[in-house]
Amino acid sequence: MPKTEEQCKQMRDDMRARILRESAIYFAKNGFGNTKIGDLAKYIGIGQGTMYMYFKSKEELFEEIRKTADNKEELKKMKLLVKLPIPAKLKIEKISAEMEKQLAENEEYAVKITIISQLMLEQKKDFSSNEFYKELVKVIKQGQKEGSVVDGDPMYLADLYWGNIYLYALKRVFLNNQKTVTKETLSRLLEA
Repeated sequence: MPKTEEQCKQMRDDMRARILRESAIYFAKNGFGNTKIGDLAKYIGIGQGTMYMYFKSKEELFEEIRKTADNKEELKKMKLLVKLPIPAKLKIEKISAEMEKQLAENEEYAVKITIISQLMLEQKKDFSSNEFYKELVKVIKQGQKEGSVVDGDPMYLADLYWGNIYLYALKRVFLNNQKTVTKETLSRLLEA
């Protein structure tokens, strides 16, 4: 029985989503420069021609992955949390709990963190330009005023915090390590 137009569209959408999902993992593990379309297609288990049916180039594919890795929704939530009139200690606990949950339950989240970090490193960008860093710095400064966060350079402390998250994201991507950083450990990094 021939497939309906709707079934064909669904199959195309599913294939595109599969290519994006599995390519993101491959890019996270190999970086942009070390990725060849032929190797990527083999990793996914499809023909190279199929890749080009969905994406004109490696650059177009990577750009689409980069857009999905931007974490705009997570950043929006973070900004709302930072604005709440609650103690910094509670904000840090909430951020840490969310990071623990995402890294433990969501491999795609770990892939996003890895890709964003690789992009920043490849472009030799200072991590202080990252919006998540900026928001955490605000919480750290608030906590230092309240006495709940250790003294020190807020950017360095944010780097220490996000560096641990990046490390566990890498472990999740490269080692399929199910052990993740805990919210208590993350919060302790900043405690006074």
